[in-house]
Amino acid sequence: MNNITLSTFLKKQLDCSKIDKNLLVLLNTITNSCKKINSIIRNGNEYDIFSESNTINVQGEQQKKLDIIANELIIKDSECISCLAGIASEEVETIYEIPNAYIRGDYLLLFDPLDGSSNIDVNISIGTIFSILKTDDNDNSITEKSFLQKGKKQIAAGYIIYGPQTNLVLSIGDGVLSFILDSYNEWVLKEEKITIPVHSSEFSINASNMKLWDSRIKQYIEDCLMGTDGPLKKKYNMRWVGSMVADIHRILRRGGIFLYPKDSNSINGKLRLMYEVNPMSFLIEQAGGLATSGTESILEIEPKELHQRIGVVLGSKAEVEIIKKYYQ
Repeated sequence: MNNITLSTFLKKQLDCSKIDKNLLVLLNTITNSCKKINSIIRNGNEYDIFSESNTINVQGEQQKKLDIIANELIIKDSECISCLAGIASEEVETIYEIPNAYIRGDYLLLFDPLDGSSNIDVNISIGTIFSILKTDDNDNSITEKSFLQKGKKQIAAGYIIYGPQTNLVLSIGDGVLSFILDSYNEWVLKEEKITIPVHSSEFSINASNMKLWDSRIKQYIEDCLMGTDGPLKKKYNMRWVGSMVADIHRILRRGGIFLYPKDSNSINGKLRLMYEVNPMSFLIEQAGGLATSGTESILEIEPKELHQRIGVVLGSKAEVEIIKKYYQ
């Protein structure tokens, strides 16, 4: 297994007709862009890229210089490969149309170029998240509406975590795989068919927002903190990194749940459905977990806006089922 590179793996999927040539090229392009981002991060101090820029993104957030660099790099690398009909980035207000100079394909790319960028200056793991959809056969003119598809329609999704190891986690709809970037700058297969433990005793939530939560989430967390004396009858540990890729990566590896619910300050939720929640939910469910807004399956939600926000609970199946009962 250690000798299987991402390119070799994708070629095998092509030979088995599990993916087409354009998807192979697109996945290789995205992951090659992330190799470049990784190199920039590792050598960032030479170029002062970790400081804040002078710009605010569409989310109203102060951008880091690296946010802008990563966003522009992925768009530049992807626009010319003749696989894409359009691109949407969390950092940009509307879609990016493929220039007329390039051949148009039938895939749509959505991405968060640098998840967790607020942690750059404290050297905590950050990442890139991506989601791939396909255009409707009758969609001759690409608009924002073209991207507003349910999460279950994702063709592929994944993330790269830039941590002590640079790790690619990927699904093409047939389980979840993990690749490590080796010393030769190759993605090498580390693990096939990642499975999240069904049961868990860890939860990940920003407890500083407790006063803003609704009664259902407050009650669940209070019951967790009661440990074996409480109604859930087991001892829980809380884990919170503040970088979604880092929290989800831990859950994929050893189980747990991630909660970012709606609250009185963020009445629609905080995380972006199309760029963060859908791709992560796709990965979680491909690994045997569950993802819910509390009242409905994330992957069944019909998006209404490109930058739509949502509350989310995802992770180990049995624990998510418990939380769903609190919402009932």
